[in-house]
Amino acid sequence: MNKAFSNPIILAVDTSSIEEAEKLVLNLRDYIGGIKIGMEFFNSYGPAGIRSIEKFGVPIFLDLKLHDIPATVYKTVSTLLKLNPAIINVHASGGKEMMLEASRALKDSNNKDTKLIAVTILTSLDNDDLKDIGFSDTSDALVLQLAQLAKDSGLDGIVCSAKEISLIREKIGNNFLLVVPGIRPERNNHNDQKRTMTPKEALLEGADLLVIGRPITQSEDQIASAKKILDQIE
Repeated sequence: MNKAFSNPIILAVDTSSIEEAEKLVLNLRDYIGGIKIGMEFFNSYGPAGIRSIEKFGVPIFLDLKLHDIPATVYKTVSTLLKLNPAIINVHASGGKEMMLEASRALKDSNNKDTKLIAVTILTSLDNDDLKDIGFSDTSDALVLQLAQLAKDSGLDGIVCSAKEISLIREKIGNNFLLVVPGIRPERNNHNDQKRTMTPKEALLEGADLLVIGRPITQSEDQIASAKKILDQIE
């Protein structure tokens, strides 16, 4: 596990309300290992919004899924590193040169704390969706190919679905950070995620960090839901 995180639960704070985000983190910080801040929040508040959340002392996974030409990604990563997030991610499908530039930005910054990871295939996509896009390979094959490309580019790990964890561990090894969204405490609750697994199952497969949002944030008792998940995985 990334040393910045006290436990594997990363709470997905997917909101455009700074008041709601602050309330979530304040109420749940004793039961989570970190938080994920995505484009919805960042596009509303920018760096000032990140600084408003930092005061709670919870590690931040800045989930912006950067995907652009290499020079732009280098400059963007360099800028975002000034916020000192625990994790920043890019899209592996941006290619090796783009990821190499992201990695170079991290090295040039002398930042020793932030981890740089790559999104492989979004967990909202299944094999039928990939065929619609134009890919002939299965999600497993594509994730493995993109994961190897990310590692070869000097990145610290990837975002992948729980279904690919064991494959990545077998083919790429243990010294590679696996951040896994699409985690659902109950097997029959998928929402818009198509490649899901329970928290305990994912950790047993070899996941390092679990991104969990709606099962906690949309619960009638958020603290009880977070505690239940924490109990299950401990």
